[in-house]
Amino acid sequence: MTPSFNRGGAIGLAALLLAGGCGDDGPAAPGRLPPLVTDAIPAGFPARTAAARAPAESALTEARAQLGKRLFFDKRLSRTGEVACANCHRQEHAFADPAPVSRGVDGRLGQRNAPALVNLAWGESFFWDGRAATLEELVGKPIEHPDEMDLPLAEAVARVAGDGVYLKAFADAYGEPPGEESLRQAIASFIRSIVSADSPYDRHKRGDDTSFGDAERRGEALFLTERAGCFHCHPSGMLTNEGFFNNGTYLDGGDVGRQRITGRTGDLGKFKVPGLRSIAASAPYMHDGSLATLEEVVDHYDRGGLGHFSTDPQIEKLGLSPDEKADLVAFLRSLTDPAFLGDPRYRP
Repeated sequence: MTPSFNRGGAIGLAALLLAGGCGDDGPAAPGRLPPLVTDAIPAGFPARTAAARAPAESALTEARAQLGKRLFFDKRLSRTGEVACANCHRQEHAFADPAPVSRGVDGRLGQRNAPALVNLAWGESFFWDGRAATLEELVGKPIEHPDEMDLPLAEAVARVAGDGVYLKAFADAYGEPPGEESLRQAIASFIRSIVSADSPYDRHKRGDDTSFGDAERRGEALFLTERAGCFHCHPSGMLTNEGFFNNGTYLDGGDVGRQRITGRTGDLGKFKVPGLRSIAASAPYMHDGSLATLEEVVDHYDRGGLGHFSTDPQIEKLGLSPDEKADLVAFLRSLTDPAFLGDPRYRP
């Protein structure tokens, strides 16, 4: 069953945005896209849909997700009117950025690689350093950050409130004019609706190995054993333990990561363990975009990281053979969901 939502509001918004929310469980009408809000759950994830995981005060509905999508692509939410959320989170790159570090208004460089926005409805904290506890908290920060969109939320609301289409969309979705809270909730609703659940790996977990061959199986077996040890941070299924880890990328003078938030000495160089769905599309890798390919990522772990004393003791030299490395990369590539990367529901 597709989660329930305000059908009238969704259809009204869809007509305004030429987007496809439909409120029943039947097939989408000709020329209308299927809804953003579905009951899809990636294989191995907790058995609760994205809508079921949304906080009560920010319930996920089709009208809100469609409104959030429009805001996500709207450059008016930046000071210069030239940068949207979508500039740094591109669908074809798993809603990540192919640049090591993204550029914001006036060409300003950010500080970290823009992470992929895949299956975040199941996340427990956000940003590389985990400084946001909810998606609602997350989405406001890039809008106001001086190196990103550099626009006070109050000004973003004022710009939106001057648009009649937005006024109707907010009324349909929230029953009131735009506000800072509802603006953040709407964008968070769209991000919650971004679900990848049909990669070869997902189908393999469900018993269909049509696209999961021998190399992928060998790579998975290696991934889940102490030989490679990947599963300690990327357990089967979700492929993230939602924790923070110093994976050997830190060197003296570098980004201190989680320590900046907690102040704890033991958090030096720790960063959030990312999920791996569609990782082949979200290069470059690590918090600083310093590794360009999956092969480089495997080599990084094979050599035991960069050697700083703060590196977690689980990161040690592996001595993998070329064939073992190739199998690991084959497994990582099996996590890519081509239908998700090209899904027209996520286009502006």
